[in-house]
Amino acid sequence: MPGWPAQLADGPVGLRPLRLRDAGRLRTVRTRNAEWLRPWEPTHPDPPPQLNHVAPYLAMARSIRREARRGVAMPWAITYEGEFAGQLTVGALMWGSARSGQVGYWIDQRLAGRGCTPRAVALAVDHCFFTVGLHRIEANIRPENRASRRVAEKLGFIEEGVRRGFLHIDGAWRDHVCYAITVEDVPQGVLARLRHGARDDGPHDQQELYSD
Repeated sequence: MPGWPAQLADGPVGLRPLRLRDAGRLRTVRTRNAEWLRPWEPTHPDPPPQLNHVAPYLAMARSIRREARRGVAMPWAITYEGEFAGQLTVGALMWGSARSGQVGYWIDQRLAGRGCTPRAVALAVDHCFFTVGLHRIEANIRPENRASRRVAEKLGFIEEGVRRGFLHIDGAWRDHVCYAITVEDVPQGVLARLRHGARDDGPHDQQELYSD
């Protein structure tokens, strides 16, 4: 797919393709953040046995890298000052006349309030629009996830309505608010909008949470 793999950065925040050797770090960070991420974390309706070792994370990394090779996902590791800080994936990619995708992400709680998530999402969306050639990106967020909804709104995503029972989250089927942005909405780019908003609104120091 055009523009993949790609490594992006803005100040201390970076995106790089997820690697198989990230599996150990992925397990460590997600385990430490388990309770913080639990209300927003996708679950399986028929969950497999939980294994407290690196193998499931390695399998996940392999699976999503296969999706990248097929052109249906762009899986990034979020980094902060060069260190692994979370994960961002633009998935469910549709080509042809659709040219669309969905963005989901999570960030280490230790880095909440530093603007990592908005900058990472802005980097990814701009790359998808202006390099990869997508036209529309969605972010589907639980109604209760106020912090993540504020991030989407700050970046210029438009609320389009509620998707009932959209994803299995925290043990049950949950409604999600659908936010979307198109390339026409941000002709100068999402990162430029974020920087302009920061000048207008002052520091953006809120907790960024998981967006499904």
